[in-house]
Amino acid sequence: MPGMAANPSIFDGLSLDENRFKVIRLEWFQPSKGISFEDYAKQMCQKITHKNPVLLGVSFGGLLVQEMAWHMPTKQVVIVSSVKSEKELPKRMLFAKYTKVHKLLPTGLVNNVELLAKYAFGETVTKRLALYEMYLSIRDKYYIDWSIDNIVNWKSKGELPNLIHIHGEHDSVFPISNISDCIPVKKGTHTMIIHRVKWFNEQLPTLIKED
Repeated sequence: MPGMAANPSIFDGLSLDENRFKVIRLEWFQPSKGISFEDYAKQMCQKITHKNPVLLGVSFGGLLVQEMAWHMPTKQVVIVSSVKSEKELPKRMLFAKYTKVHKLLPTGLVNNVELLAKYAFGETVTKRLALYEMYLSIRDKYYIDWSIDNIVNWKSKGELPNLIHIHGEHDSVFPISNISDCIPVKKGTHTMIIHRVKWFNEQLPTLIKED
């Protein structure tokens, strides 16, 4: 599951042994007006046809797969560049939760890729604008508003026993200083699923449990 506003192409570099793994890419669909994050997760669960899957989510997608895991049996849940509880959110997001300042963000400018990348990836992307334009394909204002609101107001239902948390040491969206019990990736940023994909290709097969 990709992160906010991103499409499944962020996983293009992921290459796992086809004899061991069948990779299914999920993608965001437009949330209906007023839908809760929990109900959205339940609808996403319906798109999964395999029993006891390993759910992998990046950033906001990491929050979603955790929510999904409360409504379906899973072998493992892997979150990348994400958080396990509201306690791991950065102070600026906790501040937004109580002041509602995030509702003042200029999300109407979602066709501005530089601004959208700042929201989604926490990066200034001037040098790689064309690259990020390919990854960030969801430009709907309601979806962006809904996503940001659900991130700052997210509250974990508890600790999942089969959770693996992979986090970059240089993540600018969710600083690793707030993160506990994770597998750190040296020089990893919030977009390491793209830029450090070799690490994932080497490590994921050993982290995912065999039947």
